[in-house]
Amino acid sequence: MTTPVTTPATDLYLDLMAKMLTRYGFEGRNVTVKLPSRSYESYLWDLVVRALKGRDVRMVEAGHFDAGRREEGRDWPADAETMIGMKRLANVRACVESVIADGVPGDLIETGAWRGGSCIYMRAVLKAYGETGRTVWVADSFAGLPAPDGRFEADAGDQHHTRDELAISVDQVKENFRRYDLLDGQVRFLQGWFSDTLPTAPIENLAVLRLDGDMYSSTMDALDALYDKVSPGGYVIVDDYGAVPACAEAIHDFRDARGINDPIETIDWAGVFWRKS
Repeated sequence: MTTPVTTPATDLYLDLMAKMLTRYGFEGRNVTVKLPSRSYESYLWDLVVRALKGRDVRMVEAGHFDAGRREEGRDWPADAETMIGMKRLANVRACVESVIADGVPGDLIETGAWRGGSCIYMRAVLKAYGETGRTVWVADSFAGLPAPDGRFEADAGDQHHTRDELAISVDQVKENFRRYDLLDGQVRFLQGWFSDTLPTAPIENLAVLRLDGDMYSSTMDALDALYDKVSPGGYVIVDDYGAVPACAEAIHDFRDARGINDPIETIDWAGVFWRKS
């Protein structure tokens, strides 16, 4: 990978952004606690939630910061904008810097944005280098993941749709961008299921396609709609390759069907990427 000319101020800004978006080095709260549905504690918690209806109430465990786990995105900070960890966020930066340095045409997109952290970081990298001609596309249902629809056997029994904490509203994601002064005309939102929004999205070219849809269907829908728009020299990043077998299966099925031989490179235990030849 080649990188554009940087300055100490650029490095300081982007390093600090990565630490803030992951809450790297922060002591305190960890992942939201999920109680057994039939437990007495769960019954009491439901009463509390009902009494505070309309408020953002979550139950989280006190946690000790573990640098190794946060580096690799193996824990789940309760209030961070991203859960992917420092290594996968560094890969986002490296890929965006590379397409800037090499003049690879196209926008940047993440399909499956959660709280928006990766997209916020993409926008931060563009701003750090004064790139004004690219758009960051934030594609998500903003209502969680879909239930398996029967199209793909690999998704049978998938439970992502039951995870309420994965449903983050588009207004909240916009507020997260605004928190870092990065919500502007270079950020656009695609709200809805990928099968509905991506085929007709007004995107001409992509320099970076980041897939974070977890499921076989979400991964395949994004590839079918967007892969041909990735410019030569652009990057395809897969967040869940090592974490969700169905995602890896979709990647290999798509690559095999298209005869794609570009080498897959490892980021960490979960993430991989390749550069389109």
